[in-house]
Amino acid sequence: MNFPGWYRYHLFVCTNQRKDGKACCADFGAEKARTYLKQRCKELGIHGKGQVRINNAGCLDRCREGPVLVIYPEETWYTYVDREDLEEILTRHLLRGETVERLLIRPDGT
Repeated sequence: MNFPGWYRYHLFVCTNQRKDGKACCADFGAEKARTYLKQRCKELGIHGKGQVRINNAGCLDRCREGPVLVIYPEETWYTYVDREDLEEILTRHLLRGETVERLLIRPDGT
């Protein structure tokens, strides 16, 4: 399906750095994760208008589950640990439209 003028998926990676010393997504390499996802989407030819957009986000207020990213328009929230998790989100969600249940953050925080 073509989505002219906007994106099929818009992915926001929390890259927030807290100044008070509390744990935050930036402590877990969030900027590198965002860079990796953006690079991989470009390599796969799915980055850009009508396809996938990868953006930084300030605090998404889910620090307990962090690091965190959210994909719109479905409002699907994920946590991740390493590049293998990011690759699974990219492959299964962005390419196949599947939810990666094992990395999912539900509204109730589970």
